[in-house]
Amino acid sequence: QVQLVESGGGLVQAGGSLRLSCAASRRAFSSYGMAWFRQAPGKERDFVASISSSEDSTWYADSVKGRFTISRDNSKNTVYLQMNSLRPEDTAVYYCAGPPPQYNYWGQGTQVTVSS
Repeated sequence: QVQLVESGGGLVQAGGSLRLSCAASRRAFSSYGMAWFRQAPGKERDFVASISSSEDSTWYADSVKGRFTISRDNSKNTVYLQMNSLRPEDTAVYYCAGPPPQYNYWGQGTQVTVSS
């Protein structure tokens, strides 16, 4: 069993930045691909970005490409999501999850609110 704990959410003005963190409870985390998803009020949960276990491959939703960067530090069992040039439409609860494709493990989510 792996526990995932997100942090780093908050309230930011449009154009601002936030960095989300997702800490895993087990070193086995380093063998997993990981991903970030988000869910806005009244909408389905959407894929945001993912990263391979060895960090050599990343994927992004078109809506965040060029603004968000996913990374990981396997020595700290942590995956990050650097979010720049934030927009009001980025407002959502952000979740980390892994491993693909089943995504059996999910964090509790962290709220990101972007004001216009």
